[in-house]
Amino acid sequence: MPNSEPGRRVRVVVTNYNGRDLVVRSVEQILASDWPPGDLQVVLVDNASTDGSADEVVRRHPAVQLRRSPINLGFAGGSNLGMRDLHGVDYVALVNNDAFVDGNWLKPLVEALEGDERAGAACPKIVFEPRFADVRIETEGFVPGAHDPRTLGVAISGVRVAGSDWGHWPYYLEGFHPVETPPADGSGEPQYRWSEPTARVWLPAARDDEAGRVELRLAAEREKDVTFLVGGRRHTIAVGARPAWHALELGDALFDVVNSAGSVLIADGSGADRGFWEPDDGRFDEPDEVFAWCGAAVLLSARYLREVGLFDDRHFMYYEDFDLSWRGRARGWRYLYVPESKVVHVHAASAVEGSALFEHYVQRNRLLTLVKNAPWGLVLRQVTAYLRELRRVRTAPVNPYEEDRRRRSGFAFVKHLPAALVARGRNRLHQEVPRRELMRWSAGQRAGGRRP
Repeated sequence: MPNSEPGRRVRVVVTNYNGRDLVVRSVEQILASDWPPGDLQVVLVDNASTDGSADEVVRRHPAVQLRRSPINLGFAGGSNLGMRDLHGVDYVALVNNDAFVDGNWLKPLVEALEGDERAGAACPKIVFEPRFADVRIETEGFVPGAHDPRTLGVAISGVRVAGSDWGHWPYYLEGFHPVETPPADGSGEPQYRWSEPTARVWLPAARDDEAGRVELRLAAEREKDVTFLVGGRRHTIAVGARPAWHALELGDALFDVVNSAGSVLIADGSGADRGFWEPDDGRFDEPDEVFAWCGAAVLLSARYLREVGLFDDRHFMYYEDFDLSWRGRARGWRYLYVPESKVVHVHAASAVEGSALFEHYVQRNRLLTLVKNAPWGLVLRQVTAYLRELRRVRTAPVNPYEEDRRRRSGFAFVKHLPAALVARGRNRLHQEVPRRELMRWSAGQRAGGRRP
């Protein structure tokens, strides 16, 4: 078997930027992989971190090769720094500094690539770091007043796990109103979200906590009982008008949620994680071929990288993996999903999903990826749609900050457009599969859940 035979040399590249304790834990779990130590090379690329995290990794594990960049090259440029010299390397694994492998993650991926000479990448099943419980909320409703005809239940303004803020993790499924922001003068409470009298939410818990303890910051219009139904059990909490923290145990109702089971091509040319925010209930337990791979955790053939090339440094972060996947597809390479391999991912620890940084690079790089790889008709439709949206934002009564963010991403796209056009021509020289044929992968594809 591959993990008992010498000669299958694997390099694992971890790109780090101020990863703190996450990168230390990530590297330690990689080093504990069930693979011959002489055939496992771990390279840590540090993107000018200021928190000492890279030094701490090397202090604990001197065998780790540290490659420093004097500036932050992003995930794309940092990963390239770890992949440029592939002499003597058979496979390259990319593992995010906030992703955690199990001991047997590598063997199934290598075996999948060994069994298919045109397979360029093998994708593990990636699940979110927290586990979740499906919680139903029931309470007496009230109507705030004539100017607010909503029927409200309870307000949630905070979620904590083990003393840490986990307010970005809950998945509000049913019966919740949009987030409300307090007055700018700081006199109000933190952001909060009202439920209806009945509502449903997935609440997070630490992976190593069997009791599933979580704390909720709750308030209502007056003191009243709020019931939480978890796994057939009822927990009733007396909630008052002043926000206060309340403990809740989720117990054995916890389950995993999928972050990525490979990547899909959507009809508008977007890339998305297959199975995103779907429960890991068996529907993603079968091996499959996927359109693209997710850079959070993947095993790549060195032959594939030598032929297709590395990431486009200009992407910095986001869509660099989808762009490279699309490029390889055009040359006839295939990508395999291998659910036997499992990786846990904190997800968006460096750039919070939905943040201005996240949206800037996603919007810009999506359009650049289309210019380089998609049929011209699709490119023109999507660029036109983006310009229309920018015009709508300029004329609609929206937050000026949103208008500025969209304008900046548009200007950045125009700045890099000439280089993208050159790359498109270069890609065409090596094209083996027509662009329109590749777009057939988008038929009937869906990414998975999407949080409101």
